[in-house]
Amino acid sequence: MAEEQSEVVLEARNITKVFPGTRALQGVDFKVYKGKINVLVGENGAGKSTLMKILAGIEEATSGTICLFDNEGTPHEVTLSSARDAAGKGIGIVHQELNLFTNLNVAENIFMNKELSRHHSLYIDHQEQVERSRTILKRLGQDIDPETLVRDLRLGQQQIVEIAKTMIDEPKILIMDEPTSSLSIQEVRVLFNVIADLKAQGVGIIYISHRLEEIREIGDYITILRDSKLVDCGLVAEMEMADIIRKMVGRDPKKFFSGQAHEAGKELLSVKHMTLPRFGGGYTFQDVSLSVCEGEILGIYGLMGAGRTELLETMMGLYDKASGEITLEGQRLDTMDTKERIEHGLVLIPEERQREGLFLNLSVEKNLTMASIARYLKLWQINVKVEMKRVAEMIKEMVIKVSSPSISINALSGGNQQKVVIGKALLTKPKVLLMDEPTRGIDVGAKSDVFEIMNKMAKGKFGIVFVSSELEEIFSMSDRIIVLSKGKITGEFDRSEATEEKIRKASEIGHGITASA
Repeated sequence: MAEEQSEVVLEARNITKVFPGTRALQGVDFKVYKGKINVLVGENGAGKSTLMKILAGIEEATSGTICLFDNEGTPHEVTLSSARDAAGKGIGIVHQELNLFTNLNVAENIFMNKELSRHHSLYIDHQEQVERSRTILKRLGQDIDPETLVRDLRLGQQQIVEIAKTMIDEPKILIMDEPTSSLSIQEVRVLFNVIADLKAQGVGIIYISHRLEEIREIGDYITILRDSKLVDCGLVAEMEMADIIRKMVGRDPKKFFSGQAHEAGKELLSVKHMTLPRFGGGYTFQDVSLSVCEGEILGIYGLMGAGRTELLETMMGLYDKASGEITLEGQRLDTMDTKERIEHGLVLIPEERQREGLFLNLSVEKNLTMASIARYLKLWQINVKVEMKRVAEMIKEMVIKVSSPSISINALSGGNQQKVVIGKALLTKPKVLLMDEPTRGIDVGAKSDVFEIMNKMAKGKFGIVFVSSELEEIFSMSDRIIVLSKGKITGEFDRSEATEEKIRKASEIGHGITASA
């Protein structure tokens, strides 16, 4: 096979992992090649994260073997007892969620728990840490000042710092779990340049992503998991994208839901001259006006920093300094607090699902009813029978894959967690839903389910405001599209007239590129 021409640096053989009540991996084989991008794909719950945790020493396999290859190509079976043990053997991991101390500087974060001391004393050698951090960042092709506080860095730069943390141990293998999920287009390009440099230095990179277009662009080898089993592996260049999707989800991608025009009814939501001052001067967004009708999906597109998320949060009443007028079916909302806005029919599905949309220490059922618990009160007590009836109905309606409503929300895949967030919102009986990146960090099959839900809501006369960084999603789902750039509306298009060129040009106004460029 062509893949054998590359040098294998790690091989996992027949890996099985059993948790109480579930088999997360079943006899999975996986190879990592030196200086190559080794892509791992599969739906949420396919076993990707479990396999990576085993390779990073965070979890221990129930059975199976892991071999590392020396410079002569000889395999040596190893046991990875901890993340530190794996790092010592040349395996590093960059988790999807950033794990940084924002009140400390870059060098202090890079050497956290690996501090350098002065002449074997108890005192930290801060200057040496700064100099070594500068060397590591230079190796990554970055000119970030190691003495800068992390909170003052852009998100993409913070992602680079996460990578730099792993470089102290000179990894031969680097695991990257959804590294671009929160990055802008420009920041993704910077990260891809860093990855290319690491490849050139001989680092074997294990790359997990739900953005399938990235696989074609940077992937060398691909391994596909489905339902905890290995489905296929090989060269990315020899696989069609439609085949990859079919193997991931077990069905024809042509049958996935694609958006359709919806019949708009009366106006539901009106926003006029909405403005949010920025701390320190200027505006996060300024003089934004929009409207949404019954049965309509309004898409909002813009580059990172355009003010999309802040606009939705302002509509929900999260910023006291904001000005402007918001009406829902003629009722003024801008004088109301967030709770009152929800009661009048406006609800937000936040971008940060785990941090802002869920109670991670509670069950699925409690998460579903938390925002609407007042509806189940009877004489100051919760009518559990009614509450559980609505929970069961919502689980069925959202097609949430769960063995029991009483299990922890943490036991669900990302896609099913997102369905819980949407279900929680629907139980408040809204009229307009504000959906901020509703498909972020979920697989292609779960995206299809979310789009089907949105289509169903539009047919049910809900109004939907939909923010996405993915142009394909915006085109597929939106009846109208508004483009934000640097806090201002720079374009508005009906579904029939929108083109990728028009949207991109409008989104680049204010970024040093004119609309006529």
